[in-house]
Amino acid sequence: MNTHKWIQNMQRYLRWPNVGLTIVVMACMSFCLLMQHKTTIYMIGDSTMADKSVKAYPETGWGMPFHYFFDSTVVVDNRAQNGRSTRTFIEEGRWKDVLKTLTKGDYVLIEFGHNDEVPTKRSYTPPEAFTANLKTFVEQTREKGAIPILLTPVARRHFDSTGMLIDTHPVYGPLVLQTAKEEAVPCIDLQKLSMDLLRKLGPERSAMLYNQLEPGEHPHYPKGVKDNTHFNELGARKMAEMVLHELCKLDLPIGQHLSPKR
Repeated sequence: MNTHKWIQNMQRYLRWPNVGLTIVVMACMSFCLLMQHKTTIYMIGDSTMADKSVKAYPETGWGMPFHYFFDSTVVVDNRAQNGRSTRTFIEEGRWKDVLKTLTKGDYVLIEFGHNDEVPTKRSYTPPEAFTANLKTFVEQTREKGAIPILLTPVARRHFDSTGMLIDTHPVYGPLVLQTAKEEAVPCIDLQKLSMDLLRKLGPERSAMLYNQLEPGEHPHYPKGVKDNTHFNELGARKMAEMVLHELCKLDLPIGQHLSPKR
């Protein structure tokens, strides 16, 4: 039934004047437009992606600037948490909470590895379990009609004495790529992208991307900090922009909803 016939039927049923009914219809249509479904991009991962508290500033997760990249039809919901691995993210119910609101057409960006791969951490996840957990994220995302995207873990800044960048994810990075291939999942090789950038900048200049401060330089870190894992604002933005660029190359519908200011 077209809109004109619907209005006529409503007029006969409600016996309202034409002008009054038109106002009501317009109001209803406006309300429906306001309540239209928005696509949500969920981000799950560890501290390299996570939102940070004010007291941690200038430490910045690369997921923090991500919401600026999209128009008003997209919501970015960053669920990444410091110290989490694939295993602890599931065990703590964080993934279950994502599934509660995940709907058809949404996206899930999945970036783990930093905490899974360290045997001395309570978050340690053996390689077989790490792969199984990634597949759980993928399968359950697809069951909801949403789109999973795997990301290899972002690089740490670790140069040797000769100035050569060391790969600190030699096992868990390839496991992500392997899982993406086996499950036919879109994948962004953030490890390679970030390592390429660090090599380009070199041992000295690459420090400007990380949370590195001299004593007394910032009140949050009175003794200074030399962090080669977590980013400052510049580093987070650079990583986020690389992810966005690769996301657009995947030719997914979300690429049509970039902010007009970009």
